[in-house]
Amino acid sequence: MRLGTALALLMLAGCGAKEPTIIDGSSAEAFERTVAEARRDIPDADRLVFDRAIRGIRGRSFSAKDPDALARVTFNGMTGAGVVADQKARE
Repeated sequence: MRLGTALALLMLAGCGAKEPTIIDGSSAEAFERTVAEARRDIPDADRLVFDRAIRGIRGRSFSAKDPDALARVTFNGMTGAGVVADQKARE
């Protein structure tokens, strides 16, 4: 009986919710990879807002010498949901 309970608990633990992806702005490659993963973490309805935020950062500061670096710094450490919430607050 205990073995069955233990197996059931292990199966339930494997079905737990996935931790949200944290955007890594340490390099261009890590940023692109984690942005794509974070985008997959959010509902379809929020993906357009997410995309506007990621692309729109380049237009926020015309004086930025490297707009891609600005995006990496701005979104570093955020989740997809955090990016969406930040963009919604700006609109």
